[in-house]
Amino acid sequence: MRRIPSLPSFTLTAVLAAACAQDDAPAADFMIGHEGVTPVTNTGPPPPARLDLVVSIGPKTLTDTGSPDEFGRVTSVALGPDEEVFVADGLNREVRVFRLDGTHLRTFGREGEGPGEFQSLNSLAWAGDRLLSFDPDQGRIGEWSAGGEWLGQRNTQTGVTGTPEALRLYPVDPDEVFRRDLERRYVGLNSRGETGDTLASLRGPSSGPPAYIECRHERSLALFEVPFAPRFLQHPGPDGVLYSALTSDYRIFVTRNDGAEVLRVIERTLPGESFSNEEWRAANAEYYEWREARRGASCDPREPTRPDAKPFIEGLFVAPDGKLWVEVVRTAGNRWEIFDTEGKLLGSVPAPPRGPYVVPAFGADHLLTIRKDSLDLDHVDVWRLAWGS
Repeated sequence: MRRIPSLPSFTLTAVLAAACAQDDAPAADFMIGHEGVTPVTNTGPPPPARLDLVVSIGPKTLTDTGSPDEFGRVTSVALGPDEEVFVADGLNREVRVFRLDGTHLRTFGREGEGPGEFQSLNSLAWAGDRLLSFDPDQGRIGEWSAGGEWLGQRNTQTGVTGTPEALRLYPVDPDEVFRRDLERRYVGLNSRGETGDTLASLRGPSSGPPAYIECRHERSLALFEVPFAPRFLQHPGPDGVLYSALTSDYRIFVTRNDGAEVLRVIERTLPGESFSNEEWRAANAEYYEWREARRGASCDPREPTRPDAKPFIEGLFVAPDGKLWVEVVRTAGNRWEIFDTEGKLLGSVPAPPRGPYVVPAFGADHLLTIRKDSLDLDHVDVWRLAWGS
């Protein structure tokens, strides 16, 4: 059971808005709005593909102190021009740049409130020839050259609290990135400013089992994700479209005009998978331990509702080259399934391990993941997608 750390109660509204950014309850009206749209149904085994590890950037031992690849806390990664890897270290408030062979090239940014400085560093994304950095504490999106030169800033809302998973930039093509605002909209940005694309999040009804347990204790709030509960995922796409999926079904909707126009429905036929009583108990252990240590806590609901089966989808992402990447939940190990812009399945590969509260990044046939090793040290793994067996 994943938990968003306890936070002071005065941040409650912003925390809930950020935490639920992609995990709203399913929207029933939206789900029945695709009559007349022939689904793109993908059946049978996927075409052969594989992920080849290009480089793993990170310390090898606890004695590797002070080296550029010893990160405080990696919050975001991005693949830039000339296939350079840009790593956001949220603890040290700086961006470190590496070659694909792991060689450190440069570091820029530092803690502070002035130009080229960060109070927080949650996300990186490329828009044309500019690297955008998101600093939610200052309400600022910074603009940088590939060489680390500060080019200016764009102001956003301040006071938003949450994890890098929820508070981030969404790159969708080589020169368009979306940001999330407090009105639950996706606002499009490019290298010249705002694109004019503003997408409303699709909201879900109050019916159905909750995907979160909300607990209050003294002046703090904690949110616990209910294991295997259905969630409603969303990701903006290019040309003003939104990709949405209810995780209990392998069905992805591509919509426009705030969900009123369904452009495409992408389906995949996979068998459902159940989970054991032991898996359910283990997945809820953190919640019960937290509640036992805080006897006076008030939690809503008090007990997690057990779903009938595991979800099909863990996450969905639109890569800058237009491909749709879907992380599929499987007992034998999660898989990434990759679709083209028309919804055709291109390939399926085992999903490398990645840490909680951080999202992968994508390049042209590249996947970048952030993970912790057995020593609890952060590493950035760069994978190249190869077609064929």
